[in-house]
Amino acid sequence: MPRRSTPPAPPAPEGVGRGAAGTPNRYSPLAAPGPTPWEMVRAVPAIRRSAVDFLTGVAARHGDLAAFPLPRTPVLLLNDPEGARHVLVDNHRGYGRATLQYRALSAVTGQGLLTSDGEAWRTSRRAVQPAFHHTGLHRVAAHAAAAAERVRGEWAALPAGAVHDVAPGLFRAALEVVGPTLADEDLSDVGQRLVDAVGTALEAAAAQAAGPVPAAWPTPARRRLRRAVAVIDEACEQVVRARRARGLRPGDDDVLALLLAAGTPPRQVRDELVTFVVAGHETVASCLTWTLHLLARHPAAQRVLHAELDAVLGPPGSSRVPGFDDLPALRHTRAVVEESLRLYPPAWVVTRTALADDVVAGLPVPAGTLVIVCTWALHRHPGAWEAPEEFRPERFPAAARNPAYLPFGAGPRLCVGRDLALLEAVVALAALLREHRLEPAPGPAPRVESLVTLRPAGGMPLRIARRDVG
Repeated sequence: MPRRSTPPAPPAPEGVGRGAAGTPNRYSPLAAPGPTPWEMVRAVPAIRRSAVDFLTGVAARHGDLAAFPLPRTPVLLLNDPEGARHVLVDNHRGYGRATLQYRALSAVTGQGLLTSDGEAWRTSRRAVQPAFHHTGLHRVAAHAAAAAERVRGEWAALPAGAVHDVAPGLFRAALEVVGPTLADEDLSDVGQRLVDAVGTALEAAAAQAAGPVPAAWPTPARRRLRRAVAVIDEACEQVVRARRARGLRPGDDDVLALLLAAGTPPRQVRDELVTFVVAGHETVASCLTWTLHLLARHPAAQRVLHAELDAVLGPPGSSRVPGFDDLPALRHTRAVVEESLRLYPPAWVVTRTALADDVVAGLPVPAGTLVIVCTWALHRHPGAWEAPEEFRPERFPAAARNPAYLPFGAGPRLCVGRDLALLEAVVALAALLREHRLEPAPGPAPRVESLVTLRPAGGMPLRIARRDVG
């Protein structure tokens, strides 16, 4: 790994300050440089347009430790790999999730694994951990292959060389796979209603967080949030009723069965169900969408992937679908997925609140400081990565050990479904592309929307063509 250093300051994006890096920000109690209050006001349109670009620009301009001039609360943008590891791993007990990011998310998910802290988090984690044991990976691989084969069938019915938005099909496929893991059933009916309501609620919660007003005011965002949460609650009750009606048997290892068998209170069951729909569905679908985007724009990497699929599964036209036992041979396919997660990490930002005074990367950090780790920016740190903006699957598997690689978080709060998500993405990608090749659609690449995960604004249109048979 190349030696890490503070990146040079490129021309600042519109709305981002151009003060000299290394000069402490007199508008913050933190002894770190950063934008002024006026520069933050000017940056509001840039933040709304692309939060990842804004944060990356601040890190590039002001360095690995940048202070934001927010009133009453010290705010630190942390783009130092060792510093991020300190906060998320080495001193993880010194930092909590009482942040605006998780408060907004909890308006939708409640106190599930994504947002809870302390003993509540540990209890839930212990209850659901068996659902993600390696013994269930064969089953997940089979579901992923079947869901991807249905999408591939839709592609096969398109006219030759058609331009098609691949994102909706990938999100449907991810929902098909998450259902058996969550509730041992197909959630495609109630699940789609649940996903749509969750999406509406998350957008409303984000809008509410962006423009805080007194809690008693019935704003349009609050009304949308209330309606969407009512739909979420009803859909969750329907899923739980159906799972109870099928009965709980010894050895059942879906998330819902484990929670019900543990005597988890109904509200907590609901919160965990919504949490896993958000995390398990959004993350994999986002990863696959951006992976196809990258392969379409890098034909050499796509050719290597096709050669690997031909060697492992047989040439186009063969009936073999990928499975769990093929994973050791699908090395380049997995490397493509992991490099996609580097360039387009679904969990693009992580926030923590310092519970006590600390020192991070040599900087004194008082209790109450909000720490922001922008995974997108960290994955592009020029001192931690060679050619960080380039798509180079050959970095992996070695790059997975880079401390600046955090697509699933780090430490005890590492995503419980990491192994399942990687397995699902690799198997689905292999099934999707064994008979098809991709090219960019005419026009510019889709703009990145920084929502709960990274989504392409307006979808992901790609040109899809059948590969030659024989």
